[in-house]
Amino acid sequence: MDFQLKTLTVARAAAEKSDVLIVLVGSVPITAKDPLSALIASARKAGDLPDKAGKLLTLYQPNEVVASRVVLAAIGDGKPASVRSGVIAAVNAAKAHGPKRVVVVFAHEADSAAVGCAVSAAADASYVYTTTKSKASNGEGGRTIRNLTLGVADAAAVSKAFDEARATVSGIELAKEWGNRPGNYCTPTLLADAAKDLAKLPRIKCEVLGPKEVQKLGMGSFAAVAQGSAEPLRFIVLRYQGGPKDEAPVVLVGKGITFDTGGVSLKPAAEMDEMKFDMCGAASVLGTFRALGEIQPAINVVGLVPSCENMNDGRAIKPGDVVTSMSGQTIEVLNTDAEGRLILCDALTYAKRFDPAAVIDIATLTGACVVALGGVRSGLFTADEALASALQAAGEASQDRCWRLPLDDEYADGLKSNFADVANVAGRAGGAITAAKFLQRFAGDFAWAHLDIAGTAWKSGAAKGSTGRPVGLLVSYLMERARSGAAKAAPPKAARKNAGPVSRKARSAQ
Repeated sequence: MDFQLKTLTVARAAAEKSDVLIVLVGSVPITAKDPLSALIASARKAGDLPDKAGKLLTLYQPNEVVASRVVLAAIGDGKPASVRSGVIAAVNAAKAHGPKRVVVVFAHEADSAAVGCAVSAAADASYVYTTTKSKASNGEGGRTIRNLTLGVADAAAVSKAFDEARATVSGIELAKEWGNRPGNYCTPTLLADAAKDLAKLPRIKCEVLGPKEVQKLGMGSFAAVAQGSAEPLRFIVLRYQGGPKDEAPVVLVGKGITFDTGGVSLKPAAEMDEMKFDMCGAASVLGTFRALGEIQPAINVVGLVPSCENMNDGRAIKPGDVVTSMSGQTIEVLNTDAEGRLILCDALTYAKRFDPAAVIDIATLTGACVVALGGVRSGLFTADEALASALQAAGEASQDRCWRLPLDDEYADGLKSNFADVANVAGRAGGAITAAKFLQRFAGDFAWAHLDIAGTAWKSGAAKGSTGRPVGLLVSYLMERARSGAAKAAPPKAARKNAGPVSRKARSAQ
């Protein structure tokens, strides 16, 4: 979808050519005297358009309006959450008429946050997945809205926020695309190819390691998960260089299980198809890099994606097996369905070579987090107060919210093993926390945070599909870091002599 930003009043928007005109109406009084503004004021006075965000009033061929349909959408106090509710409701209503061109105008002055949320919400409400649908080739069944013009009182004042939001939408939709693809359309190799495509963008480089390189690195935990699948594993390394070469990067680590059967600890058949979404952490890393490539902020970012399938054959790992991680720590595999942490721990160890300013891993890790937080907020785990505050603030700003959970040392007691340094699972109680405690063992040398997105990465039921979360949160965090110069305030601990490419051969690993 093509987004455009334009300086428009309600009166000027009424003269714009479009199939549907959406007017976002806040709770403050409307003082303009043009016919459409007067009509809106009358509707509000009559109680036909309540102030509650998301309430709508649809008009057909109102006088002196070019668009045949006008949707008045209440946005209440005009804050980002209210704007999001109003835009999603209005775009969903407009979609019923199959519009190609839509104009959305604020009836009142809108700040950068409101503009960003309007762009994100419009894209979210109009998105349609088509890759594996036969009708898509005939142009049917896809996204009908081709062009959306956003009208504000002063376009120049919010242009940066608009451009950032538009780029973030590109990243979110890339994450949605790969999250929605079924396992046979999203193998580790295909996911790696998608990462390589990102290297066409400025300042982004990509290398892909295969089984031989992973074995040479000593990633025994990652390799153990992959050994039960016919699909070869891939370890993806993305680098965005927007700051000075000696500036410490932020490292994003995304869980890339392209399909998860649970292994020998087999999952129930019901809803197992949704385990194609188990690579949404990886998809969010790719989506974030897509946004970075368009925005071009002054920051360095590394993306690490360990990707494989968790399948069953005669070579698959078994409950009770002991594997050796890249860190040298041995792990007793008590449950093969707790495989995400087994691939992430080796990626966290690999992240050390970049002497990172911060490391954030993103994973659809535990059903326990879904029980705790549902689908509203992602779980946030970190012992670093500054990082916690920054990520929470980014979540609020982007409406891609998270909630911090504890990391008390006592939660790690259940991970003790008689046969290895650590077990990969503890008991049922506090499952999301004990999973985070497992990962924390491999992140002791840098500022680290873990985002459990098991409840927020996708939706089930009639609205089944990837949400693209937490791309919005990650981009917001990185942009604020770039704006504040936080990266410059955290120089690397040592010369990163090991941070370069592993080998030329690894770029085309087989």
